[in-house]
Amino acid sequence: MPNDKYLHIYLADHYAGSVAGIELARRCATSNKDNDIGRFLATTLIPAIEEDRETLGRIMHRTGASENRLKNLVFWTGEKLGRLKLNGELTTYSALSRLIELEGLTSGVAGKLCLWQCLRETSDPRLESVDLTELIARAEEQLKGLEVQRRKAAVMALTPEA
Repeated sequence: MPNDKYLHIYLADHYAGSVAGIELARRCATSNKDNDIGRFLATTLIPAIEEDRETLGRIMHRTGASENRLKNLVFWTGEKLGRLKLNGELTTYSALSRLIELEGLTSGVAGKLCLWQCLRETSDPRLESVDLTELIARAEEQLKGLEVQRRKAAVMALTPEA
């Protein structure tokens, strides 16, 4: 297929993004283990995005794409470096950290939604057995769940003290 080169790059980019996204979700879940946000991440979002990454891996295999280990490492390292961002605290996790992390996760899931939509639009016969409509619906549900948690985090971080 003439566009396989671009498809392979696109899939590898999304796979690398999923590596960073799962790391971010795990860190955010650990930092919020005692609240609803952490429970949502640990019990709902993380298992779903891990499953989606496995599905993406199978799609890559079917299309002849492969992981780009260097790209995975760069994205993984970027996620780790993102922990150094200024969050109003020198050494501790803050309410602003939580909000920024949830916004990052929201961006990642929105990107994944775009991936599934683009793959559906291509009508690639190699993906006929992949239920892209279901994957799109799953990503939309993940976004809805993240939006609920992001709004909670916004209130916790940005509401002025009385």
